[in-house]
Amino acid sequence: MASTQTKTNMENTRRNFLKKAGLSGLGLVAASPFAAYATTPEELASIGEQAARTPPQVFNMSGYAAPKLDVVRIGIVGIGNRGMGAVERMNKIEGVAIKALCDLRPERVNLAQKLVEAGGHRPQTYSGSPEAWKKLCERTDLDLIYILTPWALHTPIAVFSMNHGKHVCVEVPAAKTLEECWQLVETSERTRKHCMMTENCCYDFTELLTLNMARQGFFGDIVHCEGAYIHNLQELIFSKEHFYQMWELTEMYKRTGNLYPTHGLGPICQVLDINRGDQMDYLVSMSSNDFVLGNMARSLAASDDFYKPYAGKPYNGNMNTSTIRTKKGKTILVQFDVSSPRPYSRIQLVSGTKGVALKYPEPARYSTGHEWMTEQEIKALEQKYMPPIVKKMGEIAKNVGGHGGMDFLMDWRTIDCLRNGLPLDQDVYDAALWSSIGPLSAWSVAHRSNSIDVPDFTGGSWQKNKPVDISMTRGGNTQAKV
Repeated sequence: MASTQTKTNMENTRRNFLKKAGLSGLGLVAASPFAAYATTPEELASIGEQAARTPPQVFNMSGYAAPKLDVVRIGIVGIGNRGMGAVERMNKIEGVAIKALCDLRPERVNLAQKLVEAGGHRPQTYSGSPEAWKKLCERTDLDLIYILTPWALHTPIAVFSMNHGKHVCVEVPAAKTLEECWQLVETSERTRKHCMMTENCCYDFTELLTLNMARQGFFGDIVHCEGAYIHNLQELIFSKEHFYQMWELTEMYKRTGNLYPTHGLGPICQVLDINRGDQMDYLVSMSSNDFVLGNMARSLAASDDFYKPYAGKPYNGNMNTSTIRTKKGKTILVQFDVSSPRPYSRIQLVSGTKGVALKYPEPARYSTGHEWMTEQEIKALEQKYMPPIVKKMGEIAKNVGGHGGMDFLMDWRTIDCLRNGLPLDQDVYDAALWSSIGPLSAWSVAHRSNSIDVPDFTGGSWQKNKPVDISMTRGGNTQAKV
């Protein structure tokens, strides 16, 4: 066994190598077909440095239960496409008081205010200024800040909110850079405030069923999983109205890699007990060229001057494929494609030594051998393994809506945990780790698909943290106002 000094020297050597790989490894970047992308050499160097960080854990937020809140007083920042939906859903949950609303656009805030007032509360509004959200977060009468802004604001608002004594729910991805991932972790640990990334796909009924099946041993030892975000967003990305100030299109030429990994990855990580019994070890990523977005931008610019600033940009490749190996020798495949004319898919493949599940193309299928189960066999399986949270709230969630009900189920569950003093299903380590695939994949793509270590945001506590429990053995007493 290596001595302590030898281990220290090895760690220093590893860190120096990664630092040099980011800086002096620019020959690899120059030789890469993605050298022109906006992920600069300096940013790539930072990713290498941040990936090698191993800071000590200040406080373990995994399994942390904050003091009970009889009423969860909420401030919502970002009343865009998803923000308005969050206002509508939270307005239908017992024990919630929406006390403040913020968006750059006054008309969006006014519309949301009317919805909240219909539920019996009169929220204060903030708008007009790019930093109006700070005044909202500084209030002393709020418990939770719900962040539904463009990606670039997720971490700054989350960190500011926790530093001002608030729990945080933040949309996906929670962070764009590894530095931001570490900021979230360190701030949550220091303030002991929850930082939950609102990964709604973890609350899709099929994913919850699969998770419960995994917990009950249906798959045996899980060996390999696959997830994805394959969603043809061509029209929405170039829409002048859908993504305010074209922020989504702008994101598509700033980096190349898996820019949106968490929808497919989150449920898989829960099935594999990532951060809670196993941990990601290293990642390899590869991207195709862009054959769609650049052509669309040039075609639109030819007849509309509005699109001229977007013509000639080096857009993210159409398909990114990233593969991850865990500490316990499991493998994960994650794909990202929002510009190809393909049917929607998150794949959701779970393959073990005794069985397999595959959600897409729907309906979901299951097998323990050479053939998929029959429809009758699958119904019996669902009856046996359907988790209590779906049995209790599934129909209510479907009636409220939000991606088939999973959005409401997620919000209801989060509020119920806060009101009962229970740990949240997703913690800051999940937010950081799942989001980190974005910058890590960008580094690997730029370095001709070389592997890069995945940071351990838990500081080693993954070896003792308990698996996530969405079985509702406690709590579940919060009512829905529908």
